[in-house]
Amino acid sequence: MHRVTLLSLASFIAPLALAAQQPTAPTVPTAPHDSVRGAIRAVDVRARTVEVTTGVGLALRVVRLEVPASVPITDRKGGQGEPIQLAQLKPGDVIRVAFGGRQTGFVAYTIERVGRMEAGVP
Repeated sequence: MHRVTLLSLASFIAPLALAAQQPTAPTVPTAPHDSVRGAIRAVDVRARTVEVTTGVGLALRVVRLEVPASVPITDRKGGQGEPIQLAQLKPGDVIRVAFGGRQTGFVAYTIERVGRMEAGVP
């Protein structure tokens, strides 16, 4: 009987001890895990967010990204990569963004404006 009690106690404590040893996820990723290239759908300067429409063929998706103040934003005009502000990005700009995921959503690490998408009939 003593052996059964000891085994049941060990089977109860073992999962708790294993769960306590599991590493926690880092809150800030060290490197971007994904990138997207597409046209800006919307820019919210106050909330510091950008929505990018991207896709392949007829499969389109919208990626909403938080843009911290420390994120470098550049314009590849003439190949120089001049720094610009978030407010200078407009709907229709084509950008390339390196980003990572956090619990709050996707967060941009770098943004590069590579051109402008012209839409509509003249």
